[in-house]
Amino acid sequence: MAGQTLNTARVEKKDEFYTKLDDIAKELKFYRPYFKDKVVFCNCDDPYESNFFKYFALNFNSFGLKKLIATCYNGSPVQGSELMLDFGDFQNEEPKKIAYKVEITEVKDYNGDGAINLADVQYLIQNDKNVLSILKGNGSFDSPECIELLKESDIVVTNPPFSLFREYLSLLDRYGKKFIIIGNTNAITYKETFKMFQEDKIRTGYTNFNVGMFFQVPDSWKKFHHIENGKKVARVSSSCWYTNMPVEKHQEELIMYRKYNPIENPHYYNFEAINIQRYTEIPDDYEGIMGVPITFIDKYNPEQFEILDCCEPAIELEIYKKCSYFTEYKSRQITYKGVLCQKTYHRILIRRKKSSIKS
Repeated sequence: MAGQTLNTARVEKKDEFYTKLDDIAKELKFYRPYFKDKVVFCNCDDPYESNFFKYFALNFNSFGLKKLIATCYNGSPVQGSELMLDFGDFQNEEPKKIAYKVEITEVKDYNGDGAINLADVQYLIQNDKNVLSILKGNGSFDSPECIELLKESDIVVTNPPFSLFREYLSLLDRYGKKFIIIGNTNAITYKETFKMFQEDKIRTGYTNFNVGMFFQVPDSWKKFHHIENGKKVARVSSSCWYTNMPVEKHQEELIMYRKYNPIENPHYYNFEAINIQRYTEIPDDYEGIMGVPITFIDKYNPEQFEILDCCEPAIELEIYKKCSYFTEYKSRQITYKGVLCQKTYHRILIRRKKSSIKS
């Protein structure tokens, strides 16, 4: 159901997935030193509902932020349901279709209760008219107003619309912004994203690539995993973190202990490469081109390997059947030049860099 839900969101452009606070905290704790004196922009985040905004507001001082900016697009479907802040007269007048922004430059113990928490953020927004303002446009991340805010920012952190991931990532790349964002694991196979991986301009985050995440979805959603605190929650197995900031695991060398086996590592019929069923089975004695599952990208060290291509290669069926891991799928069988083959799932074609090959 999880993958189906995300694919439905992509096809139907239903992008109402809201990241849980614990998933955000689990990932962002590793980047804490990089946030000091920085302007953080959450440009797909209604401050009423966004746990990204909540996280940075709560950690504004401990992270040493210079400024926190969050913008909301027109017609946010769960507006006002997560932070549960009382915005006084503004809240009573607030129509569902308004796009607005919140800019915070400091968070103090405004209410004098001896602690800094969301109550202080609530007080700040209620009492400082310069903090919250209505946008002239629709609040979309590519609107002129939001692009001006993007130019001002140092680091962008958000869960962008699934259906617009290509456009969103392209915008961040165009303006040379640091980012920590959530996307579909299959986004690796997008031409634009894959090129960035090849150029070492993007990498996966600290959270394990294939564990998936739980997201809050609007009440109108019929398919969901469970109810949590009165809210519908859906599990999306095909979701992960992407960033262009340093991630330690991508600087570690992948240990290879397998040996090349011509039966278990057959050549593709339509590509000059051998098949590797799992990234843990990359042979340490093979210097040619290898096709590895996309899960390899979570362990990819650009100093150890070079990425060449992304494709769905095929193996001659009779040769494929000799592999211990073979499972027949009639729907994936195809004939090349009169030879019956079966396609693998997406493979990333890689080659070990000469500097990493031990003589």
